[in-house]
Amino acid sequence: MAGPPMRQIKIKTGVVKQLVKEKLMYEKEAKQREEKIEKTKAEDGETYAMKKQENEKDLEETEEYKEACSVLDSVKLEA
Repeated sequence: MAGPPMRQIKIKTGVVKQLVKEKLMYEKEAKQREEKIEKTKAEDGETYAMKKQENEKDLEETEEYKEACSVLDSVKLEA
């Protein structure tokens, strides 16, 4: 059985792995949204104007998550 220090390392490693997965998924999602916006711009200018606000709001939320992750990472590095 793993001792307390080893257990803590395993827990923290699991947390880091999960954060990395989440970060990659959010970056992938942001890239897909950006591509969708560009595609919509190119294909249909009128429809783009209507969907623009919705897509940009989603993109802003993703960007906010990225910023929160970077702050979290900097705090973890200091601890």
